[in-house]
Amino acid sequence: MEIRQLTYFLAVAQEANFTRAAELVHISQPGISAQIRQLENDLGATLIDRSGRSATLTAVGEVVLDHARAVLAATESLRHAVDEMNGLVRGRLVVGMVTACTVTPLFDALAAFHLAHPGVEISLVEDDSNRLIEHVRDGTVDLALIGAAVRPPDDLDGRQIISEPIVAAVPADHPLAGHDGVTLAELNTHPIICLPEGTGIRAVLDQSSAARGLKPVVALQASAPGAVINLAERGLGVAVLSASMVASCETLRTVPITDADVPAVLALISAPTKSPALRELLSHCHRSFGEPRAEDGAVSSSRTSAE
Repeated sequence: MEIRQLTYFLAVAQEANFTRAAELVHISQPGISAQIRQLENDLGATLIDRSGRSATLTAVGEVVLDHARAVLAATESLRHAVDEMNGLVRGRLVVGMVTACTVTPLFDALAAFHLAHPGVEISLVEDDSNRLIEHVRDGTVDLALIGAAVRPPDDLDGRQIISEPIVAAVPADHPLAGHDGVTLAELNTHPIICLPEGTGIRAVLDQSSAARGLKPVVALQASAPGAVINLAERGLGVAVLSASMVASCETLRTVPITDADVPAVLALISAPTKSPALRELLSHCHRSFGEPRAEDGAVSSSRTSAE
């Protein structure tokens, strides 16, 4: 009995079809059939009922299924343990980032990790923060850079990168341009331009407003902070973004929102269970981002242009 035969057996059990199972494990259909026959000969019992349209498990096959899963899980755990002892990292990591992400320390960390561990395949996915959080929870994303209100989700491992306020940004000829500050109620008397629901900035605006019995009416929304700024530059409304997102914009005046008490947070999140590859990538991220910071808006936009 060989480990690969158990892998093939699990594939047939999952697909209930030899042809689809063969495609799943990248072997020919006659090849997987021969390997399953050999496994059955070794065990002295028929595991797959081939009499119907579907390949179904026999009673013995059902018993073997649980043991096969346990053996393969133990084998994978053994590989991870040996890799760690030998200082080797391999596998595949899926990294999520908010749409229109330009946070260069994340890219620096990915580059350094790739240089140190070229055997690890890295995939990047973009989405809004809410969906990235769910993807980390269900295991389809290993690590994600998200925007959030107040703090990262409590049920995930999170590392806050920056916590900062949201602000209003308007052209020089806008009525709010000369103000030292604006309340959320006053802000609501003007068209608002913001990121869409599901982003950290929008969550901050909505939660801050709800705390004062207000519901902001967003006239225009765009997925990228740069697009929000461009719309505001053309006089279409008041841009609401984090302080760092508009810090380097010379065409708009920044006006503090005096009663927006909920901070916008940029954070790295990951599931509690870590593979060796993920732990190593997190180490690179921690070195690249440095210590967590609280910002007042005077920070390079290349560091924090995320939702």
